[in-house]
Amino acid sequence: MTEENILLLEKKKSVAIITLNRPDKLNAFNDELTFKLKDALKEAERDHAIKAVVLTGAGRGFCSGQDLQARGLHDKGQRPSLGISIRHRYNPIILKIRSMEKPIIAAVNGVAAGAGASLALVCDLRIVSDNAYFVQSFTKVGLIPDSGSTFFLPRLIGITRAFELMLTADKMDAQEALKLGLVNKVVKQDKLMEETLAFAERIAGGPSLAYGLTKRAVNRAMFPDIEELLEYEASLQEIAGRSDDFEEGVKAFIEKRDPAYKGR
Repeated sequence: MTEENILLLEKKKSVAIITLNRPDKLNAFNDELTFKLKDALKEAERDHAIKAVVLTGAGRGFCSGQDLQARGLHDKGQRPSLGISIRHRYNPIILKIRSMEKPIIAAVNGVAAGAGASLALVCDLRIVSDNAYFVQSFTKVGLIPDSGSTFFLPRLIGITRAFELMLTADKMDAQEALKLGLVNKVVKQDKLMEETLAFAERIAGGPSLAYGLTKRAVNRAMFPDIEELLEYEASLQEIAGRSDDFEEGVKAFIEKRDPAYKGR
């Protein structure tokens, strides 16, 4: 079933605003949302009048990651190919954000968990509300961090803290994220979009060619092997997605109980 207005694309002056619009699900990803996000990014890239992009979520969350109750993820004991899903749905989004030679700003208005955290991390800049937080929630259902999290998080905050967050799935609040250099700025919730758009418009008024070339240089310096790492993540997630632990993790999540993992 198609959800109406599952993603919103608005253009203000030289800024494109892309809003994930499943607020009742904390903007969790289903198939439709991932494909519409990919299309919106392509449209923003092709539009020469657009000089900067803001990516945000509707309601009280930025994005809570994969919708574990989405049909086809966990039907009648069948174990899905998460590797295929990642390669076809998530990795093209990550690569498009990095390859687009326009600044992309994540306006994180609440929880950014799992693939939603990855989505924020891959953006060029992050402005977050004072009640935002990040969670590497993958291990809560017996999976590995994907969608670039194993690539970007250690580079942004260092391997020691990143590995701890990936194993424990503990929350990182806005102030800690600012202290560690994960985000650029923390603002009041009711000022988030106002301040983010003001900054985006400032960037959009700058030398866009130089900005694009700067992003290209940063990609070459910091992220030269991103495609190889994304492919490796997908391969590992294929293994994790066929495990007993993943099946138990999803059941426990749906049944709202603690999982009993067996390590297989």
